[in-house]
Amino acid sequence: MKILKSVILVLLCFNVLIGYSQQKTKKQLRIEKKVAKEKEIEKLINAKEFQFVARNSNSPSFRMIDLSIIPNYIRFKTDFIKSEMPFFGRGFSGLGYGGSDTGLKFEGVPENFTVKKNKKEYSVKTSVKGKQDNFDITLSVSFEGSATLTIISNNRESISYFGEISALEEEKK
Repeated sequence: MKILKSVILVLLCFNVLIGYSQQKTKKQLRIEKKVAKEKEIEKLINAKEFQFVARNSNSPSFRMIDLSIIPNYIRFKTDFIKSEMPFFGRGFSGLGYGGSDTGLKFEGVPENFTVKKNKKEYSVKTSVKGKQDNFDITLSVSFEGSATLTIISNNRESISYFGEISALEEEKK
């Protein structure tokens, strides 16, 4: 009887130890989550279909502005780009004072849509011709999805936005 209790006790100890050895540590879980996010971002960038949503913006004439409560996005597709970004800065020729043009709202076919993978980030460059302006767009995306968008316009000073990219959301009609 004593031997049976000893054998059962030893088997239970091995069972518990095996269970603990198979659990993943927090560090392993973080690494797995990071790798999964990197794969998701790589898939979006390679497909050239994603959207950028800004958390804040920075222009040469204004301080950092929080955009978390202002709806904004720029949707990238291989054959179409649509922007609904706010603009804070100086306008030059071609803009009417007090007009209805309140931001960087444009859509069009991208020209020279290029994606380049660097050591620490992806670099996306393209240009779009709007109704009254030309826009040069540069997007730098880290492997985890955070991004910096810079838009250079003929009729406005350049502006940068800081945010994240994600999969495209369906537009509500």
